[in-house]
Amino acid sequence: MYRIVVNRKMDLTEYVIKSIHHLVLKNIEDENAGQYRMINVYISGSQHTPPHFTVLTEKMQQLIEWFNENQTALHPVQLAAEFHFRFVYIHPFSDGNGRTARLLMNLILMKFGYPPAIVKAANEARLSYYETLELASAAHNVEPFVSLIAGCVADSLQRYIGAVK
Repeated sequence: MYRIVVNRKMDLTEYVIKSIHHLVLKNIEDENAGQYRMINVYISGSQHTPPHFTVLTEKMQQLIEWFNENQTALHPVQLAAEFHFRFVYIHPFSDGNGRTARLLMNLILMKFGYPPAIVKAANEARLSYYETLELASAAHNVEPFVSLIAGCVADSLQRYIGAVK
């Protein structure tokens, strides 16, 4: 699956998204792996309430359409970051949304020839990640999140350059 998605010709589909989520939750929560949530959820620490579970298929189809329409209109880093934000805003799964979003974001980046954006687990970096996601959600301002992801991509590029020297 991983090799297929990184292929530049591979389309991002609902099947691909559900398959990646299935891999994320495999042996952790098998009964929900790859399945959209069947309940309404609330995100701890966020003002945002995700869409009702009955509209998830429609919202995910709209997200995929948005991605396909913007592949050539947006810079790949902006495309990947905004896809990540829109995905977690929908919050389609009962668990594993952040992990799945980060994987999808990085697969999008690699599809366009960019290195993965590694969001460090250190408290300050992780806090910035959540704060910029919340700002995008509450204030409808995705730019700080895009900038954060662009910085992570730049850091990855610097590590690659350092490894080559």
